[in-house]
Amino acid sequence: MELTLRLSAGLELLPEQERRKHAAVFRSRQCEDGGFSGRDNQSDLYYTAFALRGLVLLGELDTDLAKGACQFIRQRMQGSASLIDLISLVFAARLLELSSGMEVFDQVDSKWSKSLAQTLEALRRPDGGYAKSADGHASSTYQTFLIALAYELMELPLPDAERARNFVLSQQRSDGGFVEIGVMRRSGTNPTAAAVGALRVLSSQSRQHWLSTELNEAATQFLLDSVTDEGGFRANTQIPIADMLSTFTALQTLRDLGGWDRVDTMAASNFVDSLRAESGGFYAALWDKVVDVEYSFYGLGSLGLLLGDRAELTA
Repeated sequence: MELTLRLSAGLELLPEQERRKHAAVFRSRQCEDGGFSGRDNQSDLYYTAFALRGLVLLGELDTDLAKGACQFIRQRMQGSASLIDLISLVFAARLLELSSGMEVFDQVDSKWSKSLAQTLEALRRPDGGYAKSADGHASSTYQTFLIALAYELMELPLPDAERARNFVLSQQRSDGGFVEIGVMRRSGTNPTAAAVGALRVLSSQSRQHWLSTELNEAATQFLLDSVTDEGGFRANTQIPIADMLSTFTALQTLRDLGGWDRVDTMAASNFVDSLRAESGGFYAALWDKVVDVEYSFYGLGSLGLLLGDRAELTA
């Protein structure tokens, strides 16, 4: 949750009126069952996790909102869910515990965590990574990152972390970035962010340093080369425009890699501001016309990083 604290500190510099506008967007998506929706009106664990993260960043997760979300999550723990929903569930539950003191897992049998771990390990592939589904043959960089993070949040050791590390390292290409699956040759901003995030989590779990100086520099340069004339970051070199997801993950990763002083923060701030909706929240890219909780979180996260940098400069 170190990232959450960092982003929250930056967002404290936002004017109160703007904070309220953004918070209203997240609140408006809570449904009667306590969960939050995306671009439709149906509760979803994935979007619930994003809405909770946004509200926590703004310091606007009040008791009623938290209680409703806690009830929704406990209810969804009793049924089946996709893997991404299960990981979102774990993240949302830990976020509620840390921010509101609500013990989401206190009424759950200890077998639930073991069952989830078995579900995750069923996705392990011979190369040490994890596939996106039981039918998937190729390991995914992003999925490996998510599963490593889920183990950390459940306070369980990831089995054979070194094999997972070897898989992630195998995903790096000659341009310094990383790919999502092994057959790809063109690196992407988000797989690179996922790879760095996975190596950081795995390093923490194994108490070893698996991010070399050479890897840091290569990944940093790749991300810096992904900036567009708009000031944001694109998903890959084949996509001409920047988007909010890629901008957030690139900024966060550059901060982690020590490359922040090479970022044109003014240009990035202008890009983020260009996707801010007047009534609150953020759009995904210039083509988008709908505000949702996922991209509003990415927008707030980007703002938190950029404002935090400004605060450090004026301190």
